[in-house]
Amino acid sequence: MSEFNSTTFQPFLFILTGLRELVGARLWLGPLMILMYISTMAGNCTVISLVKNEHSLQEPQYYFLSMLAGADIVLSVSIPSSVLKVFILGLHEIAFDGCLTQLFFIRTFSSMGSGILVTMVFDHFVAVSHPLQYTSILTNSRVTKIGLAALLRDVALMTPLPVLLKRLLFCRGQTLSYSYCLHSNVMKLACGQVKINILYGLVLVIFSFGADFLLIVISYALILQAVLGIASREGQMKTLNTCLSHIFIVLIYYGPLIAITAMHRVSHRSSPLAHAVLGNIYLFMPSMLNPIVYSLKTKQIHAALKKSFKIQRH
Repeated sequence: MSEFNSTTFQPFLFILTGLRELVGARLWLGPLMILMYISTMAGNCTVISLVKNEHSLQEPQYYFLSMLAGADIVLSVSIPSSVLKVFILGLHEIAFDGCLTQLFFIRTFSSMGSGILVTMVFDHFVAVSHPLQYTSILTNSRVTKIGLAALLRDVALMTPLPVLLKRLLFCRGQTLSYSYCLHSNVMKLACGQVKINILYGLVLVIFSFGADFLLIVISYALILQAVLGIASREGQMKTLNTCLSHIFIVLIYYGPLIAITAMHRVSHRSSPLAHAVLGNIYLFMPSMLNPIVYSLKTKQIHAALKKSFKIQRH
């Protein structure tokens, strides 16, 4: 541990706030968190299993969906050490190095999820604009390379985060606003030279989430242009309907992310409770809803799911 005086130090641990402002919250939040966690793991594991075993789902769009499910599983695995301890056992402490490790995995795989959303909208664009060349453009090897590129991009971008935080001294206490570790939240407790951390945080936002969101918007603009070129109204609606699941996932993914980013910019005006509630929505909801939305809205997955249940019954 670094030497410290009465005002600056490097902590052994941080205190996770959770939702302590809600009296008796553990009584109902603990079971709710367990239910959400089980639902998230079961849903995403089911998606991966269906894509692996069902021949009709072994296509690029479902490979990308299974990659998204994989990123959600790793993201979910990285949080029980703190979130479930806070809401079930009432233990609010997390070791400093454990906190840095957790925020690395959270940022890496949430960013990877964002990158996979871009590949999924690219898949839609190719299917709409170049249907005859679809299989030649999105070959299995190319899909694999795209997935690896998304992972390597985010590992490379996020690796400096814990390193930059490790060098800092802290002078604003040890209490974090959430039930898990978030880079911007930890950085707010630091003192001294944090300009590099702030600048690098901005670079991350621009080159990961910001760039991904821009690419998604541009891709949908191109898809809409291609759809308008379809002669029949029925054909236009049918094509747009194939994008609804993805659009909904983009909204539930980027909505809380944008809100929580804006809240950090005006943190002096927002309540700690609002921070904690929105922080847990940002972390849990997209991962839990992704497999549910695609299972309900995608006929092929719905059919494969029903077929799987029938086989298990027999």
